[in-house]
Amino acid sequence: MTTRFDMLPFRIGTTSYIIPDDILPNVRWLAGKVQDIELVLFDVDEYCNIPDEAQAAELTGLAKANSLSYTVHLPLNLNFSDNDRDISIEKAMKVINGTRMLHPLAYVCHLECKDIPEKEGPDLYNWQAQRARAVNALSAESGIRAAFAIENLESYPIEWNEPVIRSCGTHVCLDIGHLFLQKRDPVPVMRKWLPLTSVIHLHGVGTRDHQSLSHMPIKLIQTVIDELYLADYRGVVTLEIFNEADFQSSLEIVMDCAARHRTN
Repeated sequence: MTTRFDMLPFRIGTTSYIIPDDILPNVRWLAGKVQDIELVLFDVDEYCNIPDEAQAAELTGLAKANSLSYTVHLPLNLNFSDNDRDISIEKAMKVINGTRMLHPLAYVCHLECKDIPEKEGPDLYNWQAQRARAVNALSAESGIRAAFAIENLESYPIEWNEPVIRSCGTHVCLDIGHLFLQKRDPVPVMRKWLPLTSVIHLHGVGTRDHQSLSHMPIKLIQTVIDELYLADYRGVVTLEIFNEADFQSSLEIVMDCAARHRTN
């Protein structure tokens, strides 16, 4: 399929784990097929794949040669509670310092680490306050506050992120696949949050999430793409999936929906 990126107002991307190999082979394989690549740096403890200096230099060269940009997903096991904040900031800083020369458009960050309260009330307000303190501390140490994009997760409502986002002055990573998983209508959420959104994660829900968009009703995907055009969204849309077949089918669906929007 010949991909015409000029028909899209946003940058279309995917993850650095589409073929079963490390980051560099994936970026080489994806060059020319996408405009942005989310560098999957989920773990810096047991499996650390932060690019070294030589790898970062090659990634920079590939970006320049192929009009690529990068986003970076910070480790999944960061715990921004007061007790674990310092070690989590240290882990995040390893990733940030190892990728600075790539000038990522965003650093995607989760707030939850298995201790989310069950309902609104004092426990939630304390959880939010601790996350705000941690994000502010990480922003101050890294100097890249505006590059952080806080992601909504399937384990709690996106609204619970709002006090942290507002008080810390970060951007949003709007994971529409997680909204699908929660069976939420994405349109009202998009209309509220797109002005603050720098990255969108888009994926289907089959036996699990992060699968091909072919698992979703085409009318639902069309609605999402139509909203992005109506909002003139200029950020990144990451097909957050992890194999070649899901990538190819999802990219084709997005491009078909974009073509239909333009002809209607």
